[in-house]
Amino acid sequence: MEQLKKYCGEIGITLDDFALQRFHNYMNLVIEWNQKINLTSITDKDEFIVKHFFDSLTLIKVMNIKKGSKIIDVGTGAGFPGIPLKIARPDIEITLLDSLNKRMVFLQNEVLPALGLTAEVIHGRAEDLSKNPQYREQFDFAVSRAVANLSSLSEYCIPFVKVGGSFISMKGPDSEEEINSAANAIKILGGKLGSTVPFILPDGSGRTIAVINKIKSTPDKYPRRGVKISKQPL
Repeated sequence: MEQLKKYCGEIGITLDDFALQRFHNYMNLVIEWNQKINLTSITDKDEFIVKHFFDSLTLIKVMNIKKGSKIIDVGTGAGFPGIPLKIARPDIEITLLDSLNKRMVFLQNEVLPALGLTAEVIHGRAEDLSKNPQYREQFDFAVSRAVANLSSLSEYCIPFVKVGGSFISMKGPDSEEEINSAANAIKILGGKLGSTVPFILPDGSGRTIAVINKIKSTPDKYPRRGVKISKQPL
């Protein structure tokens, strides 16, 4: 975990020994349970620290996370980036959402108790949950590392964000065309592209973080059903 501490220090993020121990325990849990359920293709510990932990924590550099901020991680999988954000910032409120129940059971029953963390864990689909008034436009941030096209991903995520909040999408290094192509969808959904922030990870791979600010409420008819979102992007 000293490598993680070093990498984070280089971009101005401080992790204390308690946080580093939590990261250590989290990594070991994911690697252990990965033999039982499909959680990640990354099992080399050095790569894990860079691709899962440090990558997730770069969000802190582009998000103005105030104390007590409410964040939903859409398509969280094995808990990335939501759990690393919660470890680094225990004061925030995290909701973890994924459509694969086995992963959510793992997070709820294994990860959170072992790390001594609290988070809301929901098994469900974004297009259903964001229709629920309890979750629609209730979050300061929606974050996602999901691989869906940004036009589709925006329709899944922007409805969760309150006006004045932001959707933060973690994309690959060569995503300028994809981000530009999503401009119409972002506008329809009440968002506006704020900035795109490039990062070079310690292994030399690239990442682009797109910050989409919510400037007006999402029309009630969005999101549409999942099949329509993927087959007929806005």
